[in-house]
Amino acid sequence: MSRYRDVGMDFGDACVVRLAELHAETRVCTTDTDFRVYRRHGKQVIPLLAPFA
Repeated sequence: MSRYRDVGMDFGDACVVRLAELHAETRVCTTDTDFRVYRRHGKQVIPLLAPFA
């Protein structure tokens, strides 16, 4: 969470990012545009199912 301090990652977002790390074959369904910034394992884009993606 400290890595994304400027974006304002909350605990719920951090949990979703961690789950995306544990289950790499899944996509995250969200309307939160911050997920365009978040990364799995610090460098991998998280696959999204979102109206902005």
